[in-house]
Amino acid sequence: MPARLPRLTDRLELGVGLKVSPVCLGMVSDPRTVAAAFEAGINFFFVTADMHWPLYAPLREGLRQLFRRKGVRDRVVVCATAYVTQPDFCEMPFEELVDDLPGLERLEVLTMGGVYANDFSPRLPVFEDHRTRGFAGCRAIGASFHDRRIARSAIVNGLVDLAFVRFNSGHPGARHDLFPGLPKRRPRLFNFKSTDGWVDPSRLAQLGLAKDAWHPSITDHYRYAFSQPALDGALVSVSTPSEVRALADALAEGPLDPQSQGWLEQLSHAHLSTP
Repeated sequence: MPARLPRLTDRLELGVGLKVSPVCLGMVSDPRTVAAAFEAGINFFFVTADMHWPLYAPLREGLRQLFRRKGVRDRVVVCATAYVTQPDFCEMPFEELVDDLPGLERLEVLTMGGVYANDFSPRLPVFEDHRTRGFAGCRAIGASFHDRRIARSAIVNGLVDLAFVRFNSGHPGARHDLFPGLPKRRPRLFNFKSTDGWVDPSRLAQLGLAKDAWHPSITDHYRYAFSQPALDGALVSVSTPSEVRALADALAEGPLDPQSQGWLEQLSHAHLSTP
């Protein structure tokens, strides 16, 4: 268990000369959240280039507003993902994203979205070429893995610079079959879907829990994820500026002890297995 959790102002080396915050901001509901995140220390932003395009509209608007500030673009790292799997179509989504968003200009990190074992190998050479020739400003490549077996292979063999994997208290399998035994020198490993195991307070009575039982806040689930030493960072979806502050405050509380982590898993399992 780490001695402390990352701060939003911490920086991780990534790819060729990039330094990114351990929190990467994805979907938001309020464009003002982007500026609030940047001012709190987050410099790493995740945006789709194709699938879920409407859901990322507030984030794109927030980035558009942020990039109007003089000198800000050079202090920001943008990670763009494309879910298209055909190698011939792995350029156009990124070009369209750059054209659509004034001030964006380039994409420092290009990511394969929704990766499974059968589509990783055909897509990888295309993204390696993106990095080699600096396509769209690319200085690192990554993959959002939906298959932990291929994720482990890619990480152990250093095939990408950045790997995203799903991990939360309701989906903790990576703690057993991915995190153990990873090499010290390896690609950066980020989590996504940290809060999927959260249980709404209205469910507590239905689950038969005592009234005085500890009910974790939604930000405790970020603490749960960051308490795993194998994880370097997390892709988060905090909707409003106040949620950025809440996340920073939660991380300052430090790691969750093993007993608390186990309780989150029990609570999530009860929630997910009870109608």
